[in-house]
Amino acid sequence: MYIFGGLTLINQIEMKKILLFFTLIAFVASVNAQNIQTHYDFGKDRKYVTTTVEMFKPDKLGNTFFFIDFDYGAGDVEGVSLAYFEIARCMKLGKSPFSWHGEYNGGFGQWKSGDAGGAYTINNAWLTGVDYSWNASDFSKGFSLKALYKNMANTIDSKPNSFQITGVWYLNFLKGKMSFTGFADFWKEKTAFGDFVFLSEPQIWFNATPHFSFGSEVELSNNFGGMDGFHVNPTLAVKWTF
Repeated sequence: MYIFGGLTLINQIEMKKILLFFTLIAFVASVNAQNIQTHYDFGKDRKYVTTTVEMFKPDKLGNTFFFIDFDYGAGDVEGVSLAYFEIARCMKLGKSPFSWHGEYNGGFGQWKSGDAGGAYTINNAWLTGVDYSWNASDFSKGFSLKALYKNMANTIDSKPNSFQITGVWYLNFLKGKMSFTGFADFWKEKTAFGDFVFLSEPQIWFNATPHFSFGSEVELSNNFGGMDGFHVNPTLAVKWTF
């Protein structure tokens, strides 16, 4: 590895190995995934495509959730410019609405500008804490709130210990023809722009069939992803639900 511009860069061979690893994860995950999404990002200086493989599976002991994002063609990059992975597990605490929550997230990206370019890692993060969930009896709507301890690698101030507050929601209406879903995260992390980060991605879907939907996602962020201040980045999207 070598250092350039304050980022840890990975040589081409390592980059290909990591990309292959994420591609294999995406392939295996897509076999049992609940949905696959394709988004076109209209945000300022973005104009790229993102694909998402997503699964939420409840069971007797709790639930498992994961998603994998691939960005394609950001900047001058040809092919995958970013790969990001999250997986979380909730374990019920008796018959209460509370659960134990454990989570991992991380990934990598690459950039190119003219003849210069390189790759960087997205810092690994491990989270654990308590989840409170509520669902309507017909599961037409529900939400969860999570209070989490967060441990992050390679932070600017070398302080890995932090916290995160997360909210997740879903709402199905018009006899299931429309869905409003999303999440909001707020966590403490030292960045070049401040000590706290906010990220929310509400989605609105028109469910044309039980399997095919189209709609939009709006990324609302503050001090996130190397961007100073508050930003709004909308997408147009299609989704296939298995």
